[in-house]
Amino acid sequence: MFQKREALHLIHLPATSNVAENSPPETAVHKFAVNLSASLSPVIPGFPLIINSSPLTEAFKVNGLSDTDFEVVTTGKEQLDFETGPNIFDLQIYVKDEVGVTDLQVLTVQVTDVNEPPYFLGNLAKGLELYIAEGANPGFIYQVEAFDPEDTSRNIPLSYFLISPSKSFRMSANGTLFSTTEFDFEAGNNSHYLIVEVRDSRGLKVSTALQVNILNVNDEIPRFTSPKRVYRILEELSPGTIVANITAEDPDDEGSTSCLLYSITTINNYFMINQLTGTIQVVNRLDRDARELRQNPTISLEVLVKDRPQGGQENRIQITFTVEDINDNPATCTKFTFSIMVPERAAKGTQLLDLNKSCLDNDSEAPNNRFNFTTPSGVESSSRFLQDPAGSGKIVLIGDLDYENPSNLASGNKYLVIIQVQDVAPPYYKNNIYVYILTSPESEFPLIFDRPSYVFNVYSFPPARARIGQVRATDKDFPQSNIVYSISRGGASLQHPNIFWINPKTGELQLVTKADYETTPTYILRIQATNSEDTSSVTVTVDILEENDEKPICTPNFSFLAIPVDLKVGTNIQNFKLTCTDLDSSPRSFRYSIGRGNINNHFTFSPNAGSNVSHLLLASRFDYTGGLDKIWDYKLLVYITDDNLLSGRKKAEALVETGTVTMNIKVIPHPTTIITTTPKPRITYLIQRENVYSPSAWYVPFVITLGSMLLLSLLLSLIILLAKAIHRHCPCKTRKDKKPLVKKGEMKMAKRATVVETIQMNTVFDGEAIDPVTGEIYEFNSKTGARKWKDPLTQMPKWKEFSPHGTATHRVTAGERTGPLRTTNKEGDGLSGKGQAEDAGLGSRNEDGKTGTPKNRNPTPTSTASPKLHPGK
Repeated sequence: MFQKREALHLIHLPATSNVAENSPPETAVHKFAVNLSASLSPVIPGFPLIINSSPLTEAFKVNGLSDTDFEVVTTGKEQLDFETGPNIFDLQIYVKDEVGVTDLQVLTVQVTDVNEPPYFLGNLAKGLELYIAEGANPGFIYQVEAFDPEDTSRNIPLSYFLISPSKSFRMSANGTLFSTTEFDFEAGNNSHYLIVEVRDSRGLKVSTALQVNILNVNDEIPRFTSPKRVYRILEELSPGTIVANITAEDPDDEGSTSCLLYSITTINNYFMINQLTGTIQVVNRLDRDARELRQNPTISLEVLVKDRPQGGQENRIQITFTVEDINDNPATCTKFTFSIMVPERAAKGTQLLDLNKSCLDNDSEAPNNRFNFTTPSGVESSSRFLQDPAGSGKIVLIGDLDYENPSNLASGNKYLVIIQVQDVAPPYYKNNIYVYILTSPESEFPLIFDRPSYVFNVYSFPPARARIGQVRATDKDFPQSNIVYSISRGGASLQHPNIFWINPKTGELQLVTKADYETTPTYILRIQATNSEDTSSVTVTVDILEENDEKPICTPNFSFLAIPVDLKVGTNIQNFKLTCTDLDSSPRSFRYSIGRGNINNHFTFSPNAGSNVSHLLLASRFDYTGGLDKIWDYKLLVYITDDNLLSGRKKAEALVETGTVTMNIKVIPHPTTIITTTPKPRITYLIQRENVYSPSAWYVPFVITLGSMLLLSLLLSLIILLAKAIHRHCPCKTRKDKKPLVKKGEMKMAKRATVVETIQMNTVFDGEAIDPVTGEIYEFNSKTGARKWKDPLTQMPKWKEFSPHGTATHRVTAGERTGPLRTTNKEGDGLSGKGQAEDAGLGSRNEDGKTGTPKNRNPTPTSTASPKLHPGK
């Protein structure tokens, strides 16, 4: 038996292989083999081969390794780029042997990504020269740009570095080149070589060179060479004195003589500058002690230098002159003669005069403006007066000035003190000062009160003219003098200018009117006692002692609240807040409690003490279903007591006041109405109303009863008037007609007919119409509705036509009365009488045939028309 051999086919295909991007030619991609057919016919040379690819490419080919082994490799004809080109290729490999047996399989080649280093764009890859001008501000120079082939969307940033460190340049992480200093061409080092390196996120890098060249710009300005900027000069220098010399040079004129011009740009009145040499001179007097120099001795000037021939380059500097003071003013005083009066009992060490307050030196700076005083001199004054401390100008009493002393009487109690004021700096200017001192006699014992101050206590609301206390003053020198007491200050209120009165002779203090602790708890008075020689005052404090006589007052005092039956415990009921005040108690002294009406203790106040504001809370739930609660309307009486700050012992002794607040609280039960809802959320409002009678509304039934009686009286009076009208307009006796007014079949229409009542007036009858019953013509007024029968001699021929019901029909024109007239029989007169119709009008009847009252009269016609015959209808 022979084993059956398989047909020609490709081994290891179909398959999928990977190849790296940018692979060189002949890079192996995939190896496969050919299984020969049963005839062992070899593969035709040139096979297997790639007959088609998707997408179309020439990047791959098949190389033979042996007669049955082959390999797919790259050709190098097309670059495999993962970022820009296709990433997957489907290669159709076809094989054929010599007997014509074939096979076709697909090899899928995937191009894998390979990290490629970044590269610079444009000429930057070969290096670049940059140019910047000298003097340019440090900042941006150039933006270096590189591209990472792996990041086509440029989402991953590249990192840029300067390989060669430089103090003059720096590069940011995004490739921006900055200068860090300002370059000067004249300073040298005008070319800088930099190496820039860029790295991607995987560490691959590339570098390039940058040559930064500094361009020379003609921007040099003149430079000042004089080092001094601050000058100190003395005041009062003569005009023309040179005080400074400013020098400068131009760097652009190096090696040649500079030609510069100087000027002072600051406006001033003291200096000028030589524009060629730069020397500064004084032009006006410099007085350090006057005008603005006394406030500020510093003069600042701005000096400008320009190079005249070379394009007007310029430079500026600030120089300062400080004007120093010299001692050119002597000390002077407002006056050089003083006269003072000294009491005889003046104590030793008393300062009598301070000459420093009257003397000054106009020089502006120390020590030129300082001065002192020499030792006082004078006949019989050296033992009584002294300058203390020495040179201070403060004259102090050191002796006895008793007016009755014989030695003082010998001098007439008058003394002369001579003292000199002198500068402490050369040339020591000086002036003499004369002080005349006179002794004045006075009482040796002043008028004084027996106490330094008085304090009187009085309870609140004392009666008028109540005695408060008494003050007393004495003068040992003059006991015989009368002392007068008065209130000099204090003791007033908003309502009364004087609450207190003092007896001017005895000093007894009394109340003029009642004093209230809540209004003013303390009064401070100033009591003055006066005699012929002296006056003295003392402070009197009157304390009004507190009496708790004010009840707490709360708002609102009465409230009506409504709450749902399922309100949560602890909820502030309708945000109710009770605010209390008490004129004689602290806000923290209130205590809240609920008296009668708080059944089952459902309500409470929080806080219940220690505050003047409290909120009403629900303390426990309502239980109507369990039978615990049975009432729905609560009437609460709230007590507010002002004893919270008192101890138990003080509460028993002190007067405690209590205020009350009334509250009505209605509990609203669950609604019993079933409210259908829809899937769409909405809010349903259930409003329940209840008519609650209040005993306080006693007047309601009274008003209803009184109104009913008045309405009944009015109705009776109207009935009486109606009866009188019927009696007046209807005949007393009526007769029965021999024949019926209408046929039997026409009774229904006869009942509906109404008689129109007309009123006779002296008016113009401007319309005619035919009576539907009698067929006679009558005249009427279209405005008032008045009617009368027309003269029979002038009547028009009558055309009568009866309706199926037996009533005559007619058509009226504008201005005719449309109401039907009273129906009669043929033998009658047509109406109840022509004279009666003209005098009293036609009586109206209702549907029942009853005569109407005058109230139902309507002289205005509903519709009017001129008469028209209808024979053919």
